[in-house]
Amino acid sequence: MNIYGASGHGKVVFDILKSRNIQIDSVFDDNPKVEEFLDFSVVHEPNDDQLKNPTVLAIGNNAIRKKVALKYKGVISEAIYHSHAIISENIQIDSGTVIMPGAIINSGSRIGKHCIINSGAIVEHDVRLGDFVHIAPNAVLTGNISVDEGTQVGTGASVIPGIKIGKWASIGAGAVIIEDVPDFAVVVGNPGKIIKYLDE
Repeated sequence: MNIYGASGHGKVVFDILKSRNIQIDSVFDDNPKVEEFLDFSVVHEPNDDQLKNPTVLAIGNNAIRKKVALKYKGVISEAIYHSHAIISENIQIDSGTVIMPGAIINSGSRIGKHCIINSGAIVEHDVRLGDFVHIAPNAVLTGNISVDEGTQVGTGASVIPGIKIGKWASIGAGAVIIEDVPDFAVVVGNPGKIIKYLDE
């Protein structure tokens, strides 16, 4: 398995792979100034043989992760999850998604490509996450919620059942979401209020 991203998020992905005894073959990064990552020499231009090994994109920023995914010419890994995550057998998780230690994903949920379910996050039953979504540490998505592509749900945020959150929105840390959130909205507070819209 390759890790693409020699930064802080890459360290967590490294630990996830180690927790499941998955061999790490190479670490890639676009930044030529980054030469070493843990015990690995960083590869800036992977060769054809390296690209044949499955790769997980260890990039925390949703927009950058999408840009890299669209240009990457290698094989993307299946979803990976820490050995201490709790994951229902009755769910669907698409390729490239990363699930951190202590995260819980319950029955009937569907997780898109290249998502991050961070440490201690709870994704309850029948939740749908679009591609490139990031659920931050200790955020709670209660049942029957949908979150569209690229949205970030901040640390410790709570979303009540039945809510729909649009694409590329940003939910602030600790926010309590009791109403639907439109595309590109930035929502903070308890109860959550829209304070601005992000540029598309």
